[in-house]
Amino acid sequence: MRTVGLPSGERIPVLGQGTWGMGEDPAERADELRSLLLGIDLGLTLIDTAEMYADGNAEELVADAIAGRRDGVFVVSKVLPANATRTGTKKACTRSLKRLRTDRIDLYLLHWRGQLPLAGTVEALTELKHEGAIRHWGVSNFDVVDLAELITVTGGGEAETDQVLYNLSHRQAEHELLPWCRDWGMPLMAYSPVDRGALVQNDIVVEIAEKHDATPAQVALAWVLRNDGVCAIPKASIPEHVRENVRALDLRLDNEDHKLLDEAFPAPRSPSPLDLY
Repeated sequence: MRTVGLPSGERIPVLGQGTWGMGEDPAERADELRSLLLGIDLGLTLIDTAEMYADGNAEELVADAIAGRRDGVFVVSKVLPANATRTGTKKACTRSLKRLRTDRIDLYLLHWRGQLPLAGTVEALTELKHEGAIRHWGVSNFDVVDLAELITVTGGGEAETDQVLYNLSHRQAEHELLPWCRDWGMPLMAYSPVDRGALVQNDIVVEIAEKHDATPAQVALAWVLRNDGVCAIPKASIPEHVRENVRALDLRLDNEDHKLLDEAFPAPRSPSPLDLY
């Protein structure tokens, strides 16, 4: 498994498992759990979840997946902006720890920029880290302006990642955010790297997949992971898709592939707000 380094020096897999949309339907829970367990077995030990996902049920699903193998998994969860006061962040973390049935979260993120001052959130995150409830913290859906403000806050320079929507259809991060993160030594964590399945139907993506005897999803994933400093957390609700995602790590797109993809999905030429789901 290839890895990417956090600013702290710890390395995490470039490919992990997302859980957004999991835990919502009891009829799908068995397949979802099998998928997470298989992913761990295949090296996808980075698992992303959030208190918002299925009102906490996704965290409980993750708890079942990591039971008995907690030390081999890097767990990411998130606090909602509405809960991100100094005291609210700590209470939310306690609830997440209970649902996850663990004594620590490896990486705890502010889910998106809300109306609350960042100072109180960062203070809470710093305290949680000192207390051992979390090992690292970061942010999600932050643009360059938000990150620039974050590092002016006491302790704000300790952020380890920015998790954003990044895929062929949503390339806004490339203009300013990705270069900023590289300069800061902070990896970008891409959610929805296959654009919630939409990219598998694109004619160009399908054509390139056929050329490489791969699947369209593998092409989309390989494109996101083409550069250092980026990791991805696709959701796979069935074991077949987990295996498909892992095989994307072996796919190398050539110059002609990148040219076709750039023509079909042009890179941004000027700054624009990040999209988010």
